[in-house]
Amino acid sequence: MQHLDRQVIEQALTWCQEGKTVWLCTVLATFGSSPRAPGSWMAVDQAGKHIGSLSGGCVEEDFIQRLREGEFDRTITITRYGDSEDAQSAHITLPCGGLLDILIERLPSTSDTREHLTTLLATLDGHYQLIRNIDVSTGTHGFSEDASLGPRVVQQKAQGHDQPTMIQMRIAPARRLIIAGISAISAPCAAFAVTLGFEVIVCDPDEAACAGFSVPGVEVKALLPSRYIASGVCHSATAVVALTHDPRIDDLAMIEAVRTPAFYIGVMGSRRTSTARAERLIRSGGLTEAQIDRLHMPIGLARGSKTPAEIALAVMADIVRVQHGKTISELSQ
Repeated sequence: MQHLDRQVIEQALTWCQEGKTVWLCTVLATFGSSPRAPGSWMAVDQAGKHIGSLSGGCVEEDFIQRLREGEFDRTITITRYGDSEDAQSAHITLPCGGLLDILIERLPSTSDTREHLTTLLATLDGHYQLIRNIDVSTGTHGFSEDASLGPRVVQQKAQGHDQPTMIQMRIAPARRLIIAGISAISAPCAAFAVTLGFEVIVCDPDEAACAGFSVPGVEVKALLPSRYIASGVCHSATAVVALTHDPRIDDLAMIEAVRTPAFYIGVMGSRRTSTARAERLIRSGGLTEAQIDRLHMPIGLARGSKTPAEIALAVMADIVRVQHGKTISELSQ
């Protein structure tokens, strides 16, 4: 299943190509508890059809109702949801008790909108990493190159003003997890990853194993993982994990994965097995010491995991740790 961000932009582009006006809604900021983080998207067409989400449901229902009543006809609207004294607030009390600032962009079906959404889609597919710049006063939008780390949404405000004058959003490839091989750990690992918002692909050459693998939202491919990895599917937001204990699958997957920009590459096995694998990959696989250093082996956080679910949890926890740029020592602080 495609990552939700990609589904939202792809559907918005489809509506635009059909001649429909699209409202692209973005979570700008949250205060207190909130189920959706800044940068989350929802797209709505002029008939009220929508994809994506901003909260647990009440915000979406209110927005669509107000849209049908003729609101949000401006190019740019910023509104707040939650129990607030702010005159701009929708005065809806969120179940989580938090506040939500939403950017609403009215995108007409024009060549400029189609080009803009096409660029967004290509960015999510891993072609590049950009900052999306939105001028709140004029409603114009554009892109600038970006290779930095930081918050997904940045609001620039003039001194003494609450409303931003410029909004910048970091647009990076949608998070992807490639699981090389089907084992007892593959299913819980895939399930955890889907919950965390990853696009998940499981590869195994055993067609029967693939036919019996069933985790909602996961794409299964009956082919050698190394072949799939070599096809160019890994971008900078991709994690690759090999979970079978079968060198014919795991080693070949590692040999291909280190040639990609994947941010996390891990393979299961004890320390002794990992040492033997490193020697084998250098001797027979032609890998360098620098490439071996990219491999997380043994994979996952060392927390005494024993069961398949515990090991899967340790694997996904380590992937999230690396993605957030945290060292092992920082976890205990």
